[in-house]
Amino acid sequence: MLQTVWVSSPRSWALQEASSHHQGKKRCWKCRFVRTIIQHPCRRHAPKRSRKERMLRKIQICLCFCFVSGILYEISLLSSCVFSYLPMAQQYLTPEQVLNLGKSIIFLETTERLEPPPLVSCSVESAARIYQDRPIILFMRGLTNETALDMNTSYAAFSLLSSMKNVFLFPLQMETVFQETPLLQWYNQVVPEQEKNWVHVSSDASRLALIWKYGGIYMDTDVISIRPIPQQSFLAAQKSRFSSNGIFGFPARHKFIWDCMENFVLKYNGNIWGNQGPFLMTRMLKTLCNLTDFQGTEDHSCQNISFLNPQRFYPIPYPAWSRYYQVWDKSPNFSHSYALHLWNFMNRNRKVVVAGSNTLAEKLYKTYCPTTYEDLIQNAKHRDLPGPEEVE
Repeated sequence: MLQTVWVSSPRSWALQEASSHHQGKKRCWKCRFVRTIIQHPCRRHAPKRSRKERMLRKIQICLCFCFVSGILYEISLLSSCVFSYLPMAQQYLTPEQVLNLGKSIIFLETTERLEPPPLVSCSVESAARIYQDRPIILFMRGLTNETALDMNTSYAAFSLLSSMKNVFLFPLQMETVFQETPLLQWYNQVVPEQEKNWVHVSSDASRLALIWKYGGIYMDTDVISIRPIPQQSFLAAQKSRFSSNGIFGFPARHKFIWDCMENFVLKYNGNIWGNQGPFLMTRMLKTLCNLTDFQGTEDHSCQNISFLNPQRFYPIPYPAWSRYYQVWDKSPNFSHSYALHLWNFMNRNRKVVVAGSNTLAEKLYKTYCPTTYEDLIQNAKHRDLPGPEEVE
């Protein structure tokens, strides 16, 4: 009689046989797939099986095959789920394909510049690190479909951001973005050259249309992410009873965003800074609920829209924006914040992060966008190298 023992290891299945005539002999088959191995004794010593026994044996084999097939099917389903979260080759995806994946984090660059400065790069990188399972999209007005975004580009930020698996750089085509929204009529009538605040106004309009069409979170390019935002439908309070539009999130086709787009067109005044941005969000929120002052770190809620405490994104208010570029005796941990708005609009003197300055902003770069910070250090070293004329 044969005694059969299954021994499993990470790379093989081994079948060990023990008999009175073959002590210590082992036979081993290595294979990549599960196999059914049936060991038959010698025919001349084996009793003949009845028809019933043969039928039972066939049923056992069939059941074994079905069981193994079921396991393989479950593995294939699991694999497809895992692969669905892996980013596809970036150069082959259109904006619609990426946005339709849902839950995108959207940034906008409405100037014509093609080299994102370090703060923009830091904002995008920090979001890519905090939201690793979500697409991070930077729409750039200066890009066109013909712009080459390969690793050999002369724009260093392109290479830096494109190297992140969940970051996508796309042209910002406003006429396409505004299709099927109330903003298209406004866009067809407005004359950008005559607009005092066109860069800001066009950004205010674009973010509304993109979030309404596809859903997700919009962030300004001077927002550094430090932890995930748990809410799906939210506005960010800049202060009590006043909403920002520098960061907000909603599901696709949300009525509040549609109403904001209608009000954008109805009460359009491009000469007043913020009229289409934070003032728009605030007046629309006030139509839904009675805004009150925040107490402590509590959030407010209004008809299933979370109105998040100023501590979530604006722990340093805009009058004190320069504190980000100062040295602190003890750096705050921002334990009540999801992200930090660095108020770049207020930074008219163009303060920047300087390697070794030990400012709060530098510490944020080191922690939340280390690749951008490393690139910043390398660029500083190159600037400090003597030129050929100095060497001579």
